[in-house]
Amino acid sequence: MSGTPGEAAGARQTVSVVLPLLLHGEPDWDEGPLPFGTEQRPWDAERRRGYFAPAAARALYGGRRHRRTSVTAGPLVLEGLELLRVATPRQPRQALGVLHLAVHGAPLLDVLRAIGHRTGAGPDPLTGPLDPAVLFGGVADTAPPRAPFALSRPYTVAFLTPCATHTAVLRDADGALPASADHRLRELASRSTETDNPSPPERLAGVAAEAIRISADWSALVGRHGAAFLGHRPDRGAGDFYEFAAVQARAVYLDALLLGMIQRDHLDALTDELSQVFDGAPGLARRVSALERNIAVFRSAYWRRHQTVHGPADGLLRAFQARHRLPELFTDILAEAADYSRIVQTRESGQIAGALGVLTVLGLPLGTALSVLQVLGDENPWHLLTALTGALAATAAALTTRYGRLVLASLRGEPHRRRRGD
Repeated sequence: MSGTPGEAAGARQTVSVVLPLLLHGEPDWDEGPLPFGTEQRPWDAERRRGYFAPAAARALYGGRRHRRTSVTAGPLVLEGLELLRVATPRQPRQALGVLHLAVHGAPLLDVLRAIGHRTGAGPDPLTGPLDPAVLFGGVADTAPPRAPFALSRPYTVAFLTPCATHTAVLRDADGALPASADHRLRELASRSTETDNPSPPERLAGVAAEAIRISADWSALVGRHGAAFLGHRPDRGAGDFYEFAAVQARAVYLDALLLGMIQRDHLDALTDELSQVFDGAPGLARRVSALERNIAVFRSAYWRRHQTVHGPADGLLRAFQARHRLPELFTDILAEAADYSRIVQTRESGQIAGALGVLTVLGLPLGTALSVLQVLGDENPWHLLTALTGALAATAAALTTRYGRLVLASLRGEPHRRRRGD
């Protein structure tokens, strides 16, 4: 891969690639997320659950499977695969696939640019033995989804720790962080250089405010198509704190971002459902009722204010939500669903009023005729038949009036069209 002249690879470099899938069936992989860390204390599902609310933990680990594997292709080493079900009411086979890769000997930014298909970057590394279609063959369909707003290209979560030569990202002797560190953090998150995607000075100044300072040692930044974790002191190798940080970036912190992706996929499904409420077919009340139920299920299972008790993980989740404008989208969905519910209620109220009006129009002439006969004591069947005929004629005449037409239109659930002269 061709890199930036003079750029050296980081001391530790990993990237987790997240992509959308459609499952063919339940794979015979091991249950739970891919456990990182030591065998004595692995970061498995049981350990990670303590960082999330029960509903969020069920969403993250209830339908998750993993498979350990080792595939080497150039500077990339695949360490394992994961599958996470994110079934929506309209797409029960929807899932997210995760490739956990280590990068050796090549600048991490070069790998990310190639994954992002940047102009002038090297060939896409997710081909050949690392092609998702090969890795998930027989398990899931890896073709990009056609639905709007869906994740149409891989989302990358990069982790890099510097060597002593990476002075641009290191804190100075006074502990201050140079602007070049946030500049590199943005490049890793966006999978681009200034040549690929020049930023105005105002945008670069805002990166410092958007960055999440996990500690003095490292920071994170969440973008629309990727997230990045970057160290700010030299990595001392085996036994360094960065061993733990690398595990966290692939475990709890990645899970927080996956939860945001689950929320986004469900909100996209609700948006699509909203767009088809008025599809011309009968059953508007039924469709609106199903929509309201799906919104309630989503809010209960996936959209609570506190999904994680861990500060950095919560910050990553909120940054992902803000980057994809998920709170605003959910607010719009609630407002639109409320409008549709009012329309249904108004229509049902009109139909009830119409039914009462029909009963009035039908019953008043008939009741009047029968009351007259009863007062007169007339029991002649021909007179009764004449009264019934007259009552029906009066009813038919009443239904031709403006009030009668309003009653019939309300009963059918249709707006009454005013005609000239009404």
